[in-house]
Amino acid sequence: MLIHSLLHLFLFSEKNQLKMSQNPDKPHSSEEKLSGLEDGQVESLDNPDRSIRKRIQQSASGSHRDDTPKASPPRPVSIEELMETAKGVTNMALAHEIVVNGDFQIKPAELPEHSLEKKVRDIVHKAFWDCLEAQLKEDPPTYDHAIKLLGEIKENLLSFLLPGHTRLRSQITEVLDLDLIKQEAENGALDISKLVEFVIGMMGTLCAPARDEEIKKLKDINGIVPLFRAIFSVLDLMKMDMANFAVSSIRPKLMQQSAEYERKKFQEFLEKQPNSLDLVTSWLQEAADDLAKLRCEMLAPHCSDGATGGASALCSTAVQNHAYLKLLKWDHINRPFPETVLMDQTRFQEIQLELEQLLLTGTVLLVTFSAAGSALVDMPGFAEKIKTIVKVLLTGMHLPSFNLQESLATIGEKVCAEVNSCLSQHGFTPFSAERETGLKGQIQAVANPDNTICKLIDSRIEKFLENYLASSHQKSLPAIPGGLGPIQRELEEIAVKYVRLVNYNKMVFSPYYDAVLGKILTKEESQLVGKSEES
Repeated sequence: MLIHSLLHLFLFSEKNQLKMSQNPDKPHSSEEKLSGLEDGQVESLDNPDRSIRKRIQQSASGSHRDDTPKASPPRPVSIEELMETAKGVTNMALAHEIVVNGDFQIKPAELPEHSLEKKVRDIVHKAFWDCLEAQLKEDPPTYDHAIKLLGEIKENLLSFLLPGHTRLRSQITEVLDLDLIKQEAENGALDISKLVEFVIGMMGTLCAPARDEEIKKLKDINGIVPLFRAIFSVLDLMKMDMANFAVSSIRPKLMQQSAEYERKKFQEFLEKQPNSLDLVTSWLQEAADDLAKLRCEMLAPHCSDGATGGASALCSTAVQNHAYLKLLKWDHINRPFPETVLMDQTRFQEIQLELEQLLLTGTVLLVTFSAAGSALVDMPGFAEKIKTIVKVLLTGMHLPSFNLQESLATIGEKVCAEVNSCLSQHGFTPFSAERETGLKGQIQAVANPDNTICKLIDSRIEKFLENYLASSHQKSLPAIPGGLGPIQRELEEIAVKYVRLVNYNKMVFSPYYDAVLGKILTKEESQLVGKSEES
């Protein structure tokens, strides 16, 4: 379970690790000499070791479930192999994030307000800047720290230049000549304000337009020490801008190569840990069993006679698609995610939550239209008003503190008021008290897991997604099943996002799926043939 544990560990701290932290008021190497901390080091600051161990234990325990195929125990792993694998997981997950997440950006991490890390950082920073201020107030002033900061600023400015920026490179090198600056300091002729003015001007030349306001604010700061702090803060923002520009530039090329890269890295993990497909095997086995059972139910007389139906007629693609649909009903708390989709667990979970909310919205709409008759079906804007009401009142529906029954009662009140308002505006008779009570009762009944209408909408949503997966190579979306018209736009948006995720996963891991399913389907077919011969 090495890969599963490492991926869980990476994804758990992903929100912090994918944010390149350049602390806002911290210069780079000079302060590091005081603090012993590496500038730019990305740290996960809100993931206690206890939580990490808990998630890894959950992942490990999941591999010993009764339905998990048996495999030889993993061989011992050396520290060097563990570190190498962890590095590979990080690189693979980062490349995957850049490709899959079109909105991926590097952002500064913020330390928790009362955390130990923040307190230590603040103390170290204050000590450094107090030391700098004390040096500058000496008579004559001492410029040791200031010159070091100018050297770091020079390096930062040069790092922003492209090969063709010859003139700017010459200007920076000439004005920020540290040997000359040291000589001027020794002779009492150093005008540090003039150097800082040059730095600000050069930053304004090199920064993105979005940083013009920050550059302008630098010119209004009085005092060398506060100005140095602000300069480093803006330089850190400029570094992030450059990094994000680089990410957007490499994304098209990375997208072409990422699938092959991820597959290669996963193969390396698999060679070191042969049981890294245990959860995938279990997942695909369940999907095959589900389809075989469904096929037998459709062909009940033949299956009962022992004829070779059911699983023998299954194809690898159908089983894969059904397996991906099962991810939308996953128990994320009690069951570990299959290894090959683990990096996208958060995305699949988000889609799952969106579909659950959309299911309730679609059910409320269908109940409302059924109760109101044809009067409101084609009324412009009515469905959108109901969807807005439902969406607002179902916000946070997946939190433990959320009370679905109370929210549905409120939705019933709001929907009845909106229905009566629209009916009156268009010359129809508003609902009687009896009809209102009936509609409110139907809406509240949606909370029942066995609600017939809710199950009907759920099955049609699943059928639509299944059809879309089966025809994902086509440009057009499949037809929307009956009753889903009012939520068509939202469903199609989710479907596009979901199928894009599935297709990329297939592109990377289809060789592994084919190999696992080949064994599963061959085994089940041979068992069915054996039963047929016995009969």
